Amino acid sequence: MTIQSSPGSSSYLPGSSGYLDMFPERRMSYFSNSYVIGLTVAAGIGGLLFGYDTGVISGALLYIKDEFEVVNQSSFLQETIVSMALVGAIIGAAAGGWINDAYGRKKATLLADVVFATGSVVMAAAPDPYVLILGRLFVGLGVGIASVTAPVYIAEASPSEVRGGLVSTNVLMITGGQFLSYLVNLAFTEVPGTWRWMLGVSGVPAVVQFCIMLCLPESPRWLFMKNNKAKAIEILSKIYDIARLEDEIENLSVAEEEERQKRNDVKISDVFKSKEIRLAFLAGAGLQAFQQFTGINTVMYYSPTIVQMAGFRSNQLALLLSLVVAAMNAAGTVLGIYLIDHFGRKKLALSSLTGVIASLVILAGAFFGKSSGSSNELFGWIAVLGLALYIAFFSPGMGPVPWTVNSEIYPEQYRGICGGMSATVNWVSNLIVAETFLSVAEAVGTGWTFVILACIAVLAVVFVIVYVPETVGLTFVEVEQIWKERAWGSGYNTESLLERGNDN
Repeated sequence: MTIQSSPGSSSYLPGSSGYLDMFPERRMSYFSNSYVIGLTVAAGIGGLLFGYDTGVISGALLYIKDEFEVVNQSSFLQETIVSMALVGAIIGAAAGGWINDAYGRKKATLLADVVFATGSVVMAAAPDPYVLILGRLFVGLGVGIASVTAPVYIAEASPSEVRGGLVSTNVLMITGGQFLSYLVNLAFTEVPGTWRWMLGVSGVPAVVQFCIMLCLPESPRWLFMKNNKAKAIEILSKIYDIARLEDEIENLSVAEEEERQKRNDVKISDVFKSKEIRLAFLAGAGLQAFQQFTGINTVMYYSPTIVQMAGFRSNQLALLLSLVVAAMNAAGTVLGIYLIDHFGRKKLALSSLTGVIASLVILAGAFFGKSSGSSNELFGWIAVLGLALYIAFFSPGMGPVPWTVNSEIYPEQYRGICGGMSATVNWVSNLIVAETFLSVAEAVGTGWTFVILACIAVLAVVFVIVYVPETVGLTFVEVEQIWKERAWGSGYNTESLLERGNDN
């Protein structure tokens, strides 16, 4: 198949604002191509696994404590049951970048499903807390690989003008999985073997995704870069009409030629040798770290526990109130899918963090008030309000933005390894928060714990202002140009994309 570029199109990169202004009829909307939506939803089941596991352990832990007295008596063992999945996720994310680059996005997804399903069976059959912890490790490995793979697979199959929203669909699947986990938790509260059903059901989405992915193609961009151009073009032809297809392939050819000239087997050390890659990784990894250190998975892992700390002792009531929080999380993510390509990544993150700070202050105030011994029930409801507001502000912004930014800021040859490294940062940060929350709350008090998280959120605002550029609507090539300009100055190119990015 011979591809000729469209007349006059060489001045504009496909998907850039200039290109789409010149050819507005080629602009795509979120739902204009059912094939892209199908790929997005199928890959997003990996996010569902992520979200379900995050949410289900919060409710299951209440019943695990009831069955195993040794768990009930040890905060450390409770934290380990929660956190061992994160240890697995760290390993899975670190290996996932290499697996993605070497074997492709599709095979990485299939591997994640097999490992996750195995872990769910081990958890459901665990005779003691220690086998349960082993099952959590396997589940974490699968989640870690999926957390690297799903955003990249979606981004590489998405038109740039809707890439942010489609990648955010993966985050919607995460929050939807969390909501589903609370529904499952409530459904099994009166069933014998309560927590075993809660944890065992998690293997079902993994099996479903495995079967679906067997019928879906590899990422077209990965195929193109691996010199399987005919297959890549076949897939791209299902995404773009013929006029834009020609320009997209020309764009891929230019990127491939640039990378062929500098291509070697990329190692972790190479990320830190290139100034522009260092800057990109700093922004991506920093966003992932702040996503966790501002407390989201403190809320998601321990929301029933927090509700009980606020004075609501019933397991069922704690789960029901947590279900409301999870529903708000999913609803907020839907809003984020719209805003991320209209409002922009940077502004959305800053607005989100501002609300998060206010919500954490409310949570801190509620627990300070409760500790004073007056109007415990009132302060309990204020704590629930604080949780709800936290989710309402976090979910549209700091939920999807870090994953979206990390799916688009790295050059092709670094995308797998940097995506894996930044996801590893996310999981390490997640582990630190999950493994220390109960202990810190016991040591300094729950109120001061939320004050600490609020101070970290303030630092996150400063970080986003200084280090994160706006990437909305830019192609992968244009985003790469941003980092070259940051590294070597705006004179690197006649048009300062960096200035444009920061002005948005």
